[in-house]
Amino acid sequence: MSTPARKRLMRDFKRLQQDPPAGISGAPQDNNIMFWNAVIFGPDDTPWDGDGSICLDILQNQWSPIYDVAAILTSIQSLLCDPNPNSPANSEAARMFSENKREYNRRVREIVEQSWTAD
Repeated sequence: MSTPARKRLMRDFKRLQQDPPAGISGAPQDNNIMFWNAVIFGPDDTPWDGDGSICLDILQNQWSPIYDVAAILTSIQSLLCDPNPNSPANSEAARMFSENKREYNRRVREIVEQSWTAD
């Protein structure tokens, strides 16, 4: 049985395969179009390389059908270049980002490295 959401996600998946944004890939998980895995490469020379909580309005209450999967992944990627400490998912990280950038970068790298060995 096919629903409009499934049809839309299939169309997004096809478009993402044909014309992927730079540094982004994504695909449904285990042949279930409703669950996706994505890889988003962060900008060079930053501590970002891994996963975490994301505070992004289009993933919460501002999602609209105008946002396809590629647009959502590109928006997440842009947060890696320009985090917004005024709307944080993690208030301690936002404070550290604003007050002590060097310690923030060190902590992010540490957490990312720990995530590599967590599996």
